[in-house]
Amino acid sequence: MIQQRANFDWMLKELADGVPQTRQIVVLSADGLRIAQYGGDPDAADRIAAACAGLQSLAVAVAHEIPESDGRMRMVIIEVSGGFFYLMAAGAGAFLAVLAEETVDAGLIGSRMRDLVVRIGAHLTSPPRRDGQPV
Repeated sequence: MIQQRANFDWMLKELADGVPQTRQIVVLSADGLRIAQYGGDPDAADRIAAACAGLQSLAVAVAHEIPESDGRMRMVIIEVSGGFFYLMAAGAGAFLAVLAEETVDAGLIGSRMRDLVVRIGAHLTSPPRRDGQPV
């Protein structure tokens, strides 16, 4: 797992460098555990990951209310005073979250996130766990 986290560094840095207004990037498991991060501090990344678990669960619940939906969350975008938050499904049981400044090109960051997920989605997975261990 240590080597895999090291490999995430350059991938996440590439995303941040491609969109300069990016503040923090977090890769997380569906149950809210931080897998990797770029920018910001680890405590903030852990809080973001935990919040994202609830947010993706809420998005799935809402998706089930849309008759044409397959019930899967693809992307959530939240605009707040001072910036944007993006959450995208990124593989089996994994998600990609990005915090960005309010001057970010919203279309560009969404597109770059999607490109990253398509390119390396197989690496952005988190197997189900039982008692903290993969099952």
